[in-house]
Amino acid sequence: MRITRVLGAALLALGVAAGPAVADSSPSPTASAGDKAPTRAGSSFRTATEIARGQRATASGSTGDYLYWSFPADTGERPTVHATVKLPGTHGAQTWQLDVYDGLRRRQACQYGAQTRTAAEGTGSVELACVLRTVRGWAEPWANDPLPGTYYARLTVVDFGAADLGRPVSTEVRVETKDIGGAAAVDGSLGKPLVPGIAVKSGEEKGGSDAAVLSSFGADDGWSSGRWSDRWVWTAIGGLLAALAGIGGYALTRGPGRPSRVPPNV
Repeated sequence: MRITRVLGAALLALGVAAGPAVADSSPSPTASAGDKAPTRAGSSFRTATEIARGQRATASGSTGDYLYWSFPADTGERPTVHATVKLPGTHGAQTWQLDVYDGLRRRQACQYGAQTRTAAEGTGSVELACVLRTVRGWAEPWANDPLPGTYYARLTVVDFGAADLGRPVSTEVRVETKDIGGAAAVDGSLGKPLVPGIAVKSGEEKGGSDAAVLSSFGADDGWSSGRWSDRWVWTAIGGLLAALAGIGGYALTRGPGRPSRVPPNV
């Protein structure tokens, strides 16, 4: 009966401890239905069009253009960029490529997904995707690990016939994010997210209180970089289970109690 009471109390404690972890693993906020989706793309990193996670952005362009969008990614998230290019009715074979860069403009490798695809002659559209590695809270200076901050998606054609140069195309880009949680936590944190342009001001604005920034994704936008993660909760649960296993093992193997000492008969 004593062991049963101990196990019941342990299960109750596990339920209370797991509550914050479950709450912490809730999906990241996405664009609401009322948000106006962008209908144009930038032509460089500096003019990249900002899009929210879950937002469907469209843009018109020409074959040979470089189209840029930017989006935020935080610690423990795994972003996925989807892109669709609708081609004109008649065209030659074309190869399109989707590249993703971090806030330092370092090209990030895709974990999986069709980053480059070739549309055969007369194909109506081509779809591309890039699943990034999980964003880390901290990394060595020499590493190329994805860090929290602004990310850039660049869409362009890399191989095409001269007759197709300048032909009109329409594009669609969407960014989705999966929260990996404590499984991707590291013992460290970035001081500030990599958001280019936070300190950029014009000469007239240097005396003012507002900074002219290249991206609106800042520290007040819900960045969760830090030492806390649900890994601490599950570590505590593991320690509690180990302690309970020790108590249970002792209770089962200690054997009968020592008999009381009876004074010898006089």
